[in-house]
Amino acid sequence: MLSKNSRLTQHSDLRSIGNGTSTCSSSGYQSAQQTPGPVYNAPIVAKSEERNILRAKRLVALILVLATATVATSAYILVRDQARSDFENQFAAYASKIGSVSRQKADKLFDALDAFAAMVGSQAAIENELLNTSWPFYTVPDFSIKAERLDDTIDVTVTQFLLAPIVQENERDAWANYANSMNPVWYQESLENEGNTDLTVALALQRTIPFIHTYDIVNLRLARVEKPGEVLPCSQQYPLRFNLATNAMAIGFDALSLVKVADQYEITKKTLRPTIGFARFLIDSETLVTGSQVMQPIYDTSDTTAEYRNLVAIFAMQLDWREFFKNILTQSQDGVVVVLRSDCSTNILLRFGINETDTEVDHLEDLAVEDVITYQVDGPDVVLLGYEDLHDPRYDALEATEVFVDLGFDKKDLPEGKCVPTLTLHFYPSEKLEATFRSAEPAIYASVIVVIFVFTSLVFLLYVYFVGRRQRIAMERIVRQDKIVTDVFPTAIRDRLYEAQNQPTGKSRRGGHDLLAGFEDGSNDMGSAPLADLFPSVSVVFADIVGFTAWSSAREPQQVFLLLESIYHSFDKIAYRHDIFKVETVSDCYVAAAGLPEPVDNHAVLACKFALDCLKKMRQSTIKLEVSLGPDTADLALRIGIHSGQVTAGVLRGERSRFQLFGDTMNTASRLEHSGEKNRVQISQATADLLAEAGLSHWTTPRERTIYLKGKGDMQTYWMRKTKSSRPATPAGLLTPTQTVETVTHSELTERSEDSDSEEKMDKTERLVEWTVAVLTSLLQQIIASRGGDVQDIKSLSAAESGTGSGRTALEEFVPIIPLKRFDEEEVRLRPKPASIDIGDEARSQLRNYLFIVAGMYHDNPFHNFDHAIHVTASVKKLLARIVNMDERNGLEIQNADSSLDSAELVDLAGHSYGITSDPLTQFAVVFSAIIHDVDHPGVPNTQLVKENTRSAQVYKKSVAEQNSVHLAWDILMSDKFSALRACIYQTESELRRFRQLVVNTVLATDIVDKELQALRRSRWKEAFSNVKSASESPDEDVVSEDRKATIVIEHLIQASDVSHTMQHWHIYKTWNEKFFMECYGAYKGGRADSDPSEKWYRGEIGFFDFYVIPLAKKLDSCGVFGVSSDEYLNYAISNREEWVREGEAIVDAYIAKFNKHQC
Repeated sequence: MLSKNSRLTQHSDLRSIGNGTSTCSSSGYQSAQQTPGPVYNAPIVAKSEERNILRAKRLVALILVLATATVATSAYILVRDQARSDFENQFAAYASKIGSVSRQKADKLFDALDAFAAMVGSQAAIENELLNTSWPFYTVPDFSIKAERLDDTIDVTVTQFLLAPIVQENERDAWANYANSMNPVWYQESLENEGNTDLTVALALQRTIPFIHTYDIVNLRLARVEKPGEVLPCSQQYPLRFNLATNAMAIGFDALSLVKVADQYEITKKTLRPTIGFARFLIDSETLVTGSQVMQPIYDTSDTTAEYRNLVAIFAMQLDWREFFKNILTQSQDGVVVVLRSDCSTNILLRFGINETDTEVDHLEDLAVEDVITYQVDGPDVVLLGYEDLHDPRYDALEATEVFVDLGFDKKDLPEGKCVPTLTLHFYPSEKLEATFRSAEPAIYASVIVVIFVFTSLVFLLYVYFVGRRQRIAMERIVRQDKIVTDVFPTAIRDRLYEAQNQPTGKSRRGGHDLLAGFEDGSNDMGSAPLADLFPSVSVVFADIVGFTAWSSAREPQQVFLLLESIYHSFDKIAYRHDIFKVETVSDCYVAAAGLPEPVDNHAVLACKFALDCLKKMRQSTIKLEVSLGPDTADLALRIGIHSGQVTAGVLRGERSRFQLFGDTMNTASRLEHSGEKNRVQISQATADLLAEAGLSHWTTPRERTIYLKGKGDMQTYWMRKTKSSRPATPAGLLTPTQTVETVTHSELTERSEDSDSEEKMDKTERLVEWTVAVLTSLLQQIIASRGGDVQDIKSLSAAESGTGSGRTALEEFVPIIPLKRFDEEEVRLRPKPASIDIGDEARSQLRNYLFIVAGMYHDNPFHNFDHAIHVTASVKKLLARIVNMDERNGLEIQNADSSLDSAELVDLAGHSYGITSDPLTQFAVVFSAIIHDVDHPGVPNTQLVKENTRSAQVYKKSVAEQNSVHLAWDILMSDKFSALRACIYQTESELRRFRQLVVNTVLATDIVDKELQALRRSRWKEAFSNVKSASESPDEDVVSEDRKATIVIEHLIQASDVSHTMQHWHIYKTWNEKFFMECYGAYKGGRADSDPSEKWYRGEIGFFDFYVIPLAKKLDSCGVFGVSSDEYLNYAISNREEWVREGEAIVDAYIAKFNKHQC
């Protein structure tokens, strides 16, 4: 403690400093003159700071309260509004999806009906010309098969198909006699196809009325039609069904006796267009459905839009509206109300006052009722709610509409008082749908926010308490220190000490070191210790793409890399989500590891989840990629092996240093993958034990038998079978609280949802059609570019189109030399980029519709089916791409005027491919022919068709199936509904004739059995490629020689593609060879072949290789236009022959066993 004198001295010093004077201390030292400065008082400063802090605390508390209320209220409103918005958006998406898909189904229905009418009209016209048959005395061959195929094409289940020819009054008795003679044939065909065991031909004949009749609704009895004029008796039908009112077969029943049918027929007769009616009908004695009766006119010509065409028959079908809305939404997507409205009313004839004997009626009453019906779509199912508008009016504001069926009739063109309904879909949500979005989430979010704010406030207050406590302790210490300093030092010196203490030192420090510094500064020498370590517990994953080698053998290099890049990129993202380390990719094998470089305890769980997600992603990716990479892409699958153990890992130095793994664990995981099965994950005992320790033993099931691994002996392995139910508790220490067994992060959930929503739910046929659309669209772009980008209307070619192919069979049109388009240097130089050409939405839509119709015309044969046509198309595309690529590398594609090549050089380069690459129309025709070359193929050879004397054999005599395919596909293409597509293909009559000739020659070239045609091809090949060109040949002779070579090359190209499976990977060859065997053997077992093909199949395949396939592959090489593909095809052909010689006999035995097993 300072004395009183010391304190007086201090005060004196302060006053002196304040007055600017000097004084002497009691010690005798003279102090220097001081400048005035602030007076520092620590207690006063501390109290002032405490008051400021208290005010700040109160302000922060108020802000926290206000923020809590504001944020909680806002969150409640936002979450509630978001739920409402999600509900409305989800409903809008459901409504849009139902509307668009059902409209597409309706459009496909009428397109398919039009094609069916064209096909029937075309076949009838041919038989009329060759066999002198005419309407109404005509039977549609294979009516039930065609009807069933039509049912499959339109993707809507049809209740019944009916054919009713128009019979004039003077033809009634003759037609009745004709029908009575044909009834057994009609009934037998229909019953065999539908497999009806309850009805027999004899029973059907017993219940058949032998004359054209009607039903007297007043007297409730059958009666002969006595009214004058034409009648519309039912003839062929599928499936067979009794008339529920008469208990008789419908054959001979006059459909015009039904008021609604008569009204539709009157409209159809006047407009020559299909009509639709809103009808209710019984499909059995108890089931009444509301749907549509569609009436499609049949004409005496294949062109359903021709100006001069006669109506000869009616093709009708009955549909249940519910079929249009089924299987659009998936499970759990429930609660969409669909109100179907018609703008026409329906008249219902009601009977009143029936007496006890049910024979007399007091009166009839015709009531007009509104055509409206209400359904509720619950996932894939549809529930009928009633025959009125039954939607909840609370949702009127959310109404969405879609025009379902609009046939575009002008009312002034209709008979007076008649109406063709326009059907409109009105969509409303239901309480059921909204309930799925109604939850306690808004209140939960608001409560959570309040709790968080309260917790944050408590933490803040606790923090403030401890900080204040620390500050008070510090301040007390500072006050004591200040008092000591003040007592020891004069005030001015004290203040200068404080100022010096507050000055920055100017120093800074940075710690830490870089593990990779040695690599960054170039000191990566072998003298230093390598960066490597032992990881005692990791899980290694090997994932191999099954079928990749065979698939890649039929693909171009760019397609192979596109597949691998797409799949591996998806796997990389999955690895990132699961904290998996990607080690490397070796060919088509993806190698990854869990538990390094940062060790984790649950590495086996992570590896297995990663593997299962990869399996799922592989399936999704291959389905999407099949649209762009072509057939069989979706058949690729993963085979995964996982083993857990220790590995040595580190950076292997040298060129392209990288992180690598070594050890027995890697070898075991690789062998587990090799010994596994596709679409399955095989794990070792070590990995299974780790899963069991994590409480996840229900993820695995033991493999049925032990497997032998090199260096390991027999091992018990396990299959993964991950489930999301009955999840056991996780033992402590294995998983952290954020690493639960089924943890799904928000980003992962979002990505999965996006993947699910974006994935196109298409069946295989639709994917193949989309791929074919892309291929043909690219060629159409090149065709249009070769014409300078111009597409004009081709109505002026209608006469030429009608005359093309008429009066002659395709075989009679065959020519040995097709004059191709000559190379034009100026046109090539000025040609626009094909990628810049847009063929237009109309042409693209017509192309897609045409391909769907063609796909529907293929039979479900094991070999000669639409899948095989696409396989052939893929081979054609590959071989054509080889020709084009070779010419592009040689400079043929000149897209600007700056080229230094002169005309002679350009012509020489074009001549390399004999003009094929200089004419895109030729390429399009060859691809088009590959798609249609087996249309309507019956699954038996031409010789059998001739032996059976089928109708097509009677017409064509030779190359029956090939000529029939050309005829049917060409007639459909010539329909007016594909005019925009045809305008893209050709613009002049010469282009039309060249296109037709290319299609005829190319399709007929696929008939390799006809010895006469084969001999002709061999002689033409010898003439084209064996003769040395004479120096005295004239320019015209040179042109003919080039066209001859081009024609031969095209024919051999399609022949090689038709049997391309024999010149591809062994797996592909064996797959298609089995399908062909099953088709031939099935025909033999079905009585449509004389000899058992299995007896000669082994030797026959060897002979087929020796005398056809290998010589054909050599011809591809000798013509010199296919580059490395010719070598590739030849090598595969030789390799497959050798493999067949070794294993063929055993394979044939397996074929027979498989066939017999399937039959059982």
